Amino acid sequence: MAFSAMIHNHLPATVNAGINRISAINAHREVVFDHPKTNKATNYKGARRLAESLSSLLNLHIETPLRKTNLQQSNNWDNLFHEEKHDTPTTSPKESVADKWRELHGSMDWNNLFDPLHPWLRREIVKYGEFAQATYDAFDFDSHSEYCGSCRYNRNRLFEKLGLTKNGYKVTKYIYAMSHIEMPQWLERSHLMDTWSKDSNWMGYVAVSDDEETRRIGRRDIVVAWRGTVVPSEWYEDFQRKLEPIGLGDSKVEHGFLSIYTSKDESTRYNKSSASDQVMKEVMKLVKFYEGKGEQVSLTITGHSLGGALALLNAYEAALHFPGLPVSVISFGAPRVGNCAFRDELDELGVKTLRVIVKQDLVPRMPGIVFNESLEKFDDITGTLEWVYTHVGAELRLDVTSSPYLKRGFNPLGFHSLETYLHLVDGYLSAETTFRSDARRDVSLVNKACDMLVDELRIPTCWYQLANKGLVCNEHGRWVKPRRDPEDIPSPIGSETHDHSLRLEMQQSYKMLYAS
Repeated sequence: MAFSAMIHNHLPATVNAGINRISAINAHREVVFDHPKTNKATNYKGARRLAESLSSLLNLHIETPLRKTNLQQSNNWDNLFHEEKHDTPTTSPKESVADKWRELHGSMDWNNLFDPLHPWLRREIVKYGEFAQATYDAFDFDSHSEYCGSCRYNRNRLFEKLGLTKNGYKVTKYIYAMSHIEMPQWLERSHLMDTWSKDSNWMGYVAVSDDEETRRIGRRDIVVAWRGTVVPSEWYEDFQRKLEPIGLGDSKVEHGFLSIYTSKDESTRYNKSSASDQVMKEVMKLVKFYEGKGEQVSLTITGHSLGGALALLNAYEAALHFPGLPVSVISFGAPRVGNCAFRDELDELGVKTLRVIVKQDLVPRMPGIVFNESLEKFDDITGTLEWVYTHVGAELRLDVTSSPYLKRGFNPLGFHSLETYLHLVDGYLSAETTFRSDARRDVSLVNKACDMLVDELRIPTCWYQLANKGLVCNEHGRWVKPRRDPEDIPSPIGSETHDHSLRLEMQQSYKMLYAS
C-alpha cells in the first residue's frame, strides 16, 4: 500500500470527503488508529509504533512528545515566552538591498547566504512566503457558500484585508485554474447548485512592487503567487508512471501539475484561457510596460505545496518567453515536479530556485519516495533514467526540533503548514545554532490552521476563521450568512476592468516621459 494511502486510510471520513480546509485539519487531530480499545497508554504506544514504522520507511526523525518538566510546570516557563513580546513589532526596520538584489535573487545560487542565513535573505524569504500564505488566508473554503473556491476579496482590497500593504506591492491580476483530470482535494466545490463556478478555483495572483519598494529592492519586481493544498496525500499517490513531456527535449513533468497549469475550456466562465495563458499574458504586459520606462525588471514566483510545483512550471515557461529576464522561484514544502532533464533545462534557462523544506515534512519527498535523484549515482550502470523524479535548485533545510515553541511528535499537517515554515525561517540562524532569540514574527500565527504550538503558550488550535464562522445577526435578530459586497463577487469581466486601468496608467506614464 502506498504511504499516502496508509495515512489516508487512517483519517476519518470527513477528511476523505474533503469537505473543507478547516474540517480536514480538525479531523486530523481526531485520528484513531486501528488498535484494540484498552487504555490510553496502550493506545498511545500503538499509535507511536505506527508513526515510527512510517518514519522508518521515509528515514524521518520523530521525537517523543516532551513531558512537562519542573521548568515548564513552574512560572519560569514564562521567562522564555515573556509577554513583553506582545508589545514589540513583528518585523524589524527594512534595509535597502538595492546593491545586493541579484545575489538575494539567486544570481550566485545563494552561495554563502544560507549558513549563517543572511538577515536580508531571511526577510525576503518571509516576504514571498507571506505572499503565498495570502492565497490560503483569502480563499473561501466554505462548501456551503455559493462562492466556495473563490477569493473572498477583490484584488484591490486583498493586501489591505490581509495586512500585507506593508510589503509595498499591488495586485494586478487574479489567476483561475481548472483540470481535465481528476485530482482529489485540490479543487474546492460548493455543495450548492447555484455557484460562482463549477469548474474553476482561484489559484493565485500577479502583483508588482510599488515605487518605494522598487527603490528599496533595486528593481521593479513582478511576483506570481500560487495557491497550494491543505491535505495533499491523496493526489501524490501513484505518480510514478505519470510523467508527461514538456517542451521540445527530454524534459518531463508530472501530468497532474501540468493539467492544472494548462487546462482550459471554452464552456467555462473563468477558464476560457488556462492559468498558464492568464499569468503569461499579465507578466508580458507588465514586463513590456516597465522595461519600456527603462526600468530593471525581475520575476519572482512563489508557492507552497502544489503551489510550489506550479511555480516551477510557470518559471520554465517565463524563462523561455523572456530571455534575459531574471527569473527566480522561492517555494515552500514543494514536491518534486519533473525528471533530471527538466531540472537541467531550468538550469540552462537561468531559472534560480530556492526550495525551503522542513526536515519532518513528507511532501517534499514526493513523488519519488524511492525513485528520485539519489539514483543518479547509478547512471554509469543504468544510463539516464527519464522517468525518475528530481528536485531542482538550492535547498534551505529547516528542522521542527530547532524551535522551543513547537510540539514534538508525529504531526504531518503541522509539519507541512506554511505558517510553520515561516516561523522556522524567522528563527533560523544556521544548521549548527539554536532558534534565534530575537525572532520577530508573531508565534501565534503557527496555530492558524493546525496544532503545532506547545500548550504552555495557550494559543488555540486552528484559530483563523471568520467572526462567528461567517454568520451575522440581521436587523430581525436572526443569524444568517451575509451577502458579499458587490465589489468582492468574482467576475470574469474583472480582468477587462484591470486592462482598462492599466492602459490609462501606461498612457499617463508615456505622457510624463514625453513631456520631460
